[in-house]
Amino acid sequence: MSGSERNKAFYVVAYDSPSDRRRTKIHKTLSGFGQWTQFSLFECHLTDKQYLQLRQRLDRHVKPEEDSIRFYPLCRGCTGKVETVGGQKPTDPVAIIV
Repeated sequence: MSGSERNKAFYVVAYDSPSDRRRTKIHKTLSGFGQWTQFSLFECHLTDKQYLQLRQRLDRHVKPEEDSIRFYPLCRGCTGKVETVGGQKPTDPVAIIV
């Protein structure tokens, strides 16, 4: 495991918005940072810097009085205990540069 991989934390991010437009923008923003696993739920492996970038980008689209985004950090030990029933188990994408 490389140093950058060790510095990543695993987050489950759940969101809800009554606005289709804002919900779509939240979804598109999260798509750039993690894997969509279920409706309104993403799993993200993020460095501290990526986490801050994600929060800043989401802040542009969220109305806190109407929308909700929840960030659940999971420790490395807890991540290994995640169980998936049905569907494909999400994985941390690995970039291969040639």
